[in-house]
Amino acid sequence: MHPKNTGEDALPNFKAIAGREPQAILISHAHQDHIGTLPVAMRRFRGARIFMTEATAEVGSVLLHNSVNVMTRQREELGEMSYPFFTHREIDRASEHWHPCPMRQRISIAGERAAQREKDTLTFEFFDAGHVLGSTGVMLRAEGQTVFYTGDVNFDEQTIMQPAAFPDEKIDVLIMECTRGDHAKPEGWTRAGEERRLGQALAAAFERNACVLIPVFALGKTQELLAMLYKFRRQRLLPEFPIYIGGLSSKFTDTYDRRTHTTRRQLPRLKLMREVTPFILNDETVRDTAVRGGRVYVLSSGMMIPKTLSNVFARRIVEHPDHSIFFVGYANPESPAGLLREAGQGGEVLLDPDKSPQRIRCNIEQFQFSAHATRDSLIDFAKKIAPKKIVLVHGDPPAVEWMRVSLSTALPGSDVIIPTPGVEFEL
Repeated sequence: MHPKNTGEDALPNFKAIAGREPQAILISHAHQDHIGTLPVAMRRFRGARIFMTEATAEVGSVLLHNSVNVMTRQREELGEMSYPFFTHREIDRASEHWHPCPMRQRISIAGERAAQREKDTLTFEFFDAGHVLGSTGVMLRAEGQTVFYTGDVNFDEQTIMQPAAFPDEKIDVLIMECTRGDHAKPEGWTRAGEERRLGQALAAAFERNACVLIPVFALGKTQELLAMLYKFRRQRLLPEFPIYIGGLSSKFTDTYDRRTHTTRRQLPRLKLMREVTPFILNDETVRDTAVRGGRVYVLSSGMMIPKTLSNVFARRIVEHPDHSIFFVGYANPESPAGLLREAGQGGEVLLDPDKSPQRIRCNIEQFQFSAHATRDSLIDFAKKIAPKKIVLVHGDPPAVEWMRVSLSTALPGSDVIIPTPGVEFEL
């Protein structure tokens, strides 16, 4: 589902494959932009089998049920009569037909019986992508050829997630994300150093009795931040302080906690809800929650989409010079979070189109904790496997173009392709 568009404009272009009767839909992970319209796809392509990891199935069901609630509210607020695209009952029925799959196991698209009859049947295999819980890259094999799709990937350690464990075998076609293609890694940057910088910034905010809003994605970034805050407390870098998260974030965090011993991760014994004990906000309680100093609000959405908890809190504190907003990851430049970052302190920003613009007087700081691979590590991975063709996806145009130029230089023997949406081409 498109993270910025609404209504029919948020749907993928299903018409491009209408009448083709896909055999399967492979889900890389459960972020909204990757799984958000799965029930619609299943309705249109009833013969397709649905594959994903067990963790993605668990968090994906939660996310889709939440999406119904969001779309129902937007139908009333925006007058978007196409919403909701699907119902709670439809999600429950659809999820019964999902096929949860383990990592590192070849699985036939056509099923075991067909695979036994046809030696060259199409198979796939999931590889841990190190992005969020359950995220995968996907290897496709057929007719002696290989296609590898990275999905959203991270080759660096995070606070909880371990780096991607991708194949190093020969690959004919690489389909690769480019999210951070236009962002150079800061010189001297390390994850440990950035964590220290965040801890120091929080300490400085507490000293002036400020509150801190950290806009995050409910899945992935919330849990990484909670783990960092746990480490700060344990190392006595900060005093005890209240932490607030949203209801959807708490559900995903519960899943992270349940899967501590069944997934590759750092801090395998850490149960976030038990050890960090965050307070939980929702659309009702947020109205009665006063903004007070010495608190940290780790709230979604990461893009500060209007009406979300992070957007509501940002509008409350953006004009107050004592308080702070800390950005810790990617934000679409056209989203409210992207506009706020670009305007900076002293500028003016419209966070909600139904409200008036506001002067930015709060303290704004940026930290680099992206769950996406650096552009240099993406280039290194491509060089290691040296595919015949590289298809670049999932990035703003400047990011994709930087990757195209760099890969064409680094791998002159590879055909680097920027696909045009809706245009079919032969791999």
